Amino acid sequence: MTAPQIVSTPQSNRPLRLRLGRPPGQDRLDGAWWPYSRDLESEMSDLVHQFPPTHGRISRAVYSRPDWDTAPRRLTAGGRVVEVEALPRDDTHVLIAELSDGRRLTLLVVPPDFTPGQGEEALLAGSTAGNRHAAGELLLEVTDQHDADPADRW
Repeated sequence: MTAPQIVSTPQSNRPLRLRLGRPPGQDRLDGAWWPYSRDLESEMSDLVHQFPPTHGRISRAVYSRPDWDTAPRRLTAGGRVVEVEALPRDDTHVLIAELSDGRRLTLLVVPPDFTPGQGEEALLAGSTAGNRHAAGELLLEVTDQHDADPADRW
């Protein structure tokens, strides 16, 4: 049996594109995250490093395999090992972040190639109170719209 792959990635200086909504479990999505690439090791490291400390620390993540080019099982970020695994079913555009206090956040993963307008709208939609769209449906809504002001829609 081979040992699980542990990847250590340096923290980048890019701002974290993350927007969180109300306390977890009140809506279908607890927030949205817009990574810069499809490299899960690099992006997850940034998310763990820069995750707002007022919300807790990420200890484990479950991701949608089709959203990423890489598939690590563990990574180290900030001197901590974070377990990472794929969802057992194809639930595209979702990342479930398990926090050290046991809470779980379901985050919309915004595709990195979205335009700035689409990305901002998706971040807002995924973190707006009362959201009921599945992640894939929400992203289809965002890409079907033409340059709307996100504050007016969600």
